[in-house]
Amino acid sequence: MLRGMRRWSPGARALSTAPAPAPATRTTVPVAHLAPLPASLPESGYTVTPPVQPWPRRLTARSLSRLLLRTPTPDDAVLALRHALFQASPPLPPSLPVFAAALARLSRAAASDADAAARLLGPVLSLLRAARLPAFSDRPFLPLLRALRPLPSLRLFLSLPSFNSHPSVRSFNALLHSLVSARRLRLAAALFRAAPAKLYITPNLVSCNILLKGLVGIGDLDAALEVLDEMTGWGIVPDVVTYTTVLTAYCSKGDLEGAQKLFDDIIASGRRPDVTMYTVLIDGYCLRGKLQDAARIMDEMEAAGVQPNDITYSVVIEACCKEGKSAEARDLMREMLGAGYVPDTPLCAKVVDVLCQDGKALEANEMWRWMAKKSVPPDNAVTSTLIYWLCKTGMVQEARKLFDELERGFVPSMLTYNSLILGLCENEELQEAGKVWDDMVERRYEPNAMTYEAFIKGFCKMGKSNEGAALFKEMVAKGCTPSKFIYQVLVDSLSEPSHDDTFCKIVEAAALSGRDFLDGESWEIFIRKVVDTNETWKKHLDVALSM
Repeated sequence: MLRGMRRWSPGARALSTAPAPAPATRTTVPVAHLAPLPASLPESGYTVTPPVQPWPRRLTARSLSRLLLRTPTPDDAVLALRHALFQASPPLPPSLPVFAAALARLSRAAASDADAAARLLGPVLSLLRAARLPAFSDRPFLPLLRALRPLPSLRLFLSLPSFNSHPSVRSFNALLHSLVSARRLRLAAALFRAAPAKLYITPNLVSCNILLKGLVGIGDLDAALEVLDEMTGWGIVPDVVTYTTVLTAYCSKGDLEGAQKLFDDIIASGRRPDVTMYTVLIDGYCLRGKLQDAARIMDEMEAAGVQPNDITYSVVIEACCKEGKSAEARDLMREMLGAGYVPDTPLCAKVVDVLCQDGKALEANEMWRWMAKKSVPPDNAVTSTLIYWLCKTGMVQEARKLFDELERGFVPSMLTYNSLILGLCENEELQEAGKVWDDMVERRYEPNAMTYEAFIKGFCKMGKSNEGAALFKEMVAKGCTPSKFIYQVLVDSLSEPSHDDTFCKIVEAAALSGRDFLDGESWEIFIRKVVDTNETWKKHLDVALSM
């Protein structure tokens, strides 16, 4: 050890014969451009970037609440909440408005993705529980209780005291709504009956109506009537919603006698049914085709000073159309328009159609014009129906006028074009139909099977079978599938022996098209033509069958 120390002593180093190095030259580095050092360092050496941008410049409970409500996703809302409470500088103290905003954001998410909302709810509730806020009402939890699935909603309801928030009949009703929406009626009924003794909550009228709605939804009329009977014993007076719900159950079951009895009892008890209750009973009669009873209830409604609404009119008008009562449907439609209600387009189409089928195309046209003046929007389906029936009844000029009016403010559909072409062809107005064809092609509509068949039928009807056959070949070449009807039209029009070659070319064209245009029924049409004819027909048929 001593030898080692001696070996590395300064004296030992002095024995070296190498010349000593010259002293190093010092260089001066300019420091004037450097910023002065701070007098003290900050307490934290880093900052955390907020998870949501833009982040509030001044973080307050109000600014954070607004941010949480407008976050793109619920995950962003939870991240923003964590950041504000723990990582912001300075952290934001927990408060009820902030947590209420977070719960509201999760309830919105639960409407579209209940599982994702339930997953994120746990961390938020943990933060809320740890915050130990002063006692507050259950109002912030109501949207979530309604939106969550039954079991998460029940767990949340039972855990409210752990957040220093006590359940009330409002949160109980929100839980019932979740259970009824998911058709968990047994659990809902059990909670309903256990609420006073186990939960110390007395169900109210809203609770009864929620339960009744669920029972009616599953068609359990007997259970609904039992709840209705017991409401009086609970000190709860049924309201219009209650009776309407039970009345709906009677009508849905088809028990119109029971529905009428309940309705009469309601009036006898001094209560005044509203328009919804009247409409439910009227609809029940209409669904069973009892229009006389429906009209009677409608008269009683007006006598009681309750005016029909748009739903009432629509229900009765649709029933009249279904029963083919065109005059009644027309009169009710006029009454509806006169009352200031605008019917929807499908209902207008049904009225127009029933009038046309009853041979009242001109009256239907006038009705449609009046509807248009009452702000009913133009519709291709209605116009197509009218055009077809006007042409069918020989009012071609009226049909063309209606088409031109539609074309000025609306783009006609392919169905509208085909309806006009079909009507013109049936009235042997082929030249005018050709002009419509040209107009249709200019609008870049491709003629379809309905277009071709209208012209083929028109040509055959006028005795121009060769022109019809030529169009058939073009139709097949374009890939349009012929109907059985058009085969029969061609067979009937080409019955003369002079058309044998044309007819056989039609069969061959269909067989050679490479598509499944000829099934068993189509072949039967042609075979009937061939049987009892000459050998030339049989020869052409053999050629077609061998392909």
